[in-house]
Amino acid sequence: MDKLTPYFPLNAKVDKNNVVSLVLVIVIYIVIAAVLGAIVGFISRIPIVGIICGIVALLIGIYELIGIILAVLTFVK
Repeated sequence: MDKLTPYFPLNAKVDKNNVVSLVLVIVIYIVIAAVLGAIVGFISRIPIVGIICGIVALLIGIYELIGIILAVLTFVK
């Protein structure tokens, strides 16, 4: 899991004995997803750009999901 730390730097802030740090990191990931969803919702009205933004949003959503899973694993570890 140490190899993934450069790709998910937010997860380094999760302490094993501090639930607040875990909740804070998860909330940050969820807020980023919500903001990205709103932006993609506005941009999706443009035909070609909307498709490209949708693909990028999907990839960022997967990144955020993996980040949340790794944050929980860091907390449990």
